Amino acid sequence: MKPSIIVSSSDLERLEGLLTLPAFRSRSDLDGLRAELERADVREPQDMPADVITMNSRARFVEEGTGREYELTLAYPKDANAEAHRVSIFSPAGSALLGLSAGQSIDWKSADGKEIRLKVLEVTWQPEANGQFEL
Repeated sequence: MKPSIIVSSSDLERLEGLLTLPAFRSRSDLDGLRAELERADVREPQDMPADVITMNSRARFVEEGTGREYELTLAYPKDANAEAHRVSIFSPAGSALLGLSAGQSIDWKSADGKEIRLKVLEVTWQPEANGQFEL
């Protein structure tokens, strides 16, 4: 069962806008993100809990099977950069992380098809919690 997720109305609006662009509209690899957005509890940016991963949030995770920890920033595709630990919302990992809260876990498949369970340890920085509603 997938964990409940919370998405800000501004993130939802921006992501739905991107998904309707000709370059992305018919990409079936983005169907998982579309499904996540459809099931999300949508809230106004100023009402977002500070421990929820929103766009441009930075969070710490642990891979439950190995104990390996990561710190990633959830980024729009144009801002994604693996070396800077900025994961694209259009990647399977990015779409799986959107809207999760500290303490929640999610299962997803890595690029090589391996099942991985990530647990959110903490949201270390969130735009909404810092009054930055336009990021």
